[in-house]
Amino acid sequence: MRPTVRELTADELTDAWQLGRLAFGSDPQPPPHATAPAPGMTRYGAFDDTDRLIGKAVDLHHDQWWNGRRVPACGVGGVAVAPEARGRGVARAMLTAVLRGAHERGAAVSALYPTVTAPYRSCGWEISGALRVVDLPTAALTRNPPAPHLSVRAGDPADLPAVTALYAHVAQHRNGMLTRQGALFDHFRNRLAADGALPFDGLTLIEQDGQLVGYASFDRGRGYGTDAVLTIHDALAITPDAARELVGVLSSWASVTPTLRLRLLHGDAVTAHLPLEATRDHHRDIWMHRPVDITRGVTTRGWPTHVHGTVDFTLHDELAEWNTGTWRLEVADGGAQLARVTTEAELHLTVRGFALLYTGAATARSVADAGLLHCPPGQDPQPLDLLAAGGPAQLHDYF
Repeated sequence: MRPTVRELTADELTDAWQLGRLAFGSDPQPPPHATAPAPGMTRYGAFDDTDRLIGKAVDLHHDQWWNGRRVPACGVGGVAVAPEARGRGVARAMLTAVLRGAHERGAAVSALYPTVTAPYRSCGWEISGALRVVDLPTAALTRNPPAPHLSVRAGDPADLPAVTALYAHVAQHRNGMLTRQGALFDHFRNRLAADGALPFDGLTLIEQDGQLVGYASFDRGRGYGTDAVLTIHDALAITPDAARELVGVLSSWASVTPTLRLRLLHGDAVTAHLPLEATRDHHRDIWMHRPVDITRGVTTRGWPTHVHGTVDFTLHDELAEWNTGTWRLEVADGGAQLARVTTEAELHLTVRGFALLYTGAATARSVADAGLLHCPPGQDPQPLDLLAAGGPAQLHDYF
């Protein structure tokens, strides 16, 4: 049986929700947005020969930051197959359709959070990082005297544009971070604005001369006993003083929430002031990367300005034939070009190997050791480290 894969109609969204609920154990009552059309996402369904829905997947129209430049991305989510149809190529058919649709709309890269890796690896995705959530004893945080040049206040919905701008300041020169901009994010922000509500329980702002220099968004949770937890969605700052002030505010929760739960963003201003030795893992979600269009992925992103070089390689992509061929990568002056060449290349790279190098998750020699890069005996694979020059990539949002 070869399923028919197409975009879902509005009338089919409730059935898709029920299929996802069965797969993921979701609440029986869908939230309103789950069964209503929304901009910035394409919902796919797989149907058997009786036109019964047997699978679903979503392409979230994301953009990612890559070294200062926005790269159009496909966030793959909600992939589910009816139990009776599993193991029959339904997921592969849907992922192929998702890739083709994302390519047609201009996406360059894709990312997903898998519940199981094997089906995605067989389609070219590879594990490239993890979103790590840790628990930290609130009492372990340092509380310094308040800085006189900084002010602290509670935020409201009118402050969200400034919060989004500060997030962009932190995220844009990293690799892989969502921009949190575009039709999908605007849609949900506008809904919240219409309701006059924040998307979380609380928002603490740190300001200097009327300008936002740090913030923490959080959910309070329940209770105030030894098991009470304050869940931090973002804790970001753009100056050392703002980071210290923010950590001090978080430490003030110690009497009612003994535990802070937060996502770590390594190397940022706030993490530099946290007692990381006191953290313990709460959970981590691995994420996988795959190129949608390698030419766009190379040319639209930023590259380190000190990196210069050229390397030829051959790539074969079963699901995205437009990526198949022999290519010359040239990196110079903060940008790169990828052009087809007719000469024979000694380095043969798999799609999964490309993903590892592009995200800076591995070196060419490691990729070769894993069998994802092939070269003649005695040939040095390290020239392809040029493709890995911009990493490592991070994701700070779960989808």
